[in-house]
Amino acid sequence: MSILTFLIPVTLCMGAIGLAAFFWSLRHGQYEDLSGDAERILHDDDAPLVPAHTPRPPVATKETTK
Repeated sequence: MSILTFLIPVTLCMGAIGLAAFFWSLRHGQYEDLSGDAERILHDDDAPLVPAHTPRPPVATKETTK
């Protein structure tokens, strides 16, 4: 039962820290452009890593291995 005298204040402090962090993020504009961030991940603005017209290596078949 004595552990509750320790756990209850710790839980309340952790909740207060979380609430303070949430209000800090609201004050600093972290939630201003939610739709822009959600759509930005869908658009690929970078150049492709492999060019579209790369020659493929030849495939060994029965006719080419004779």
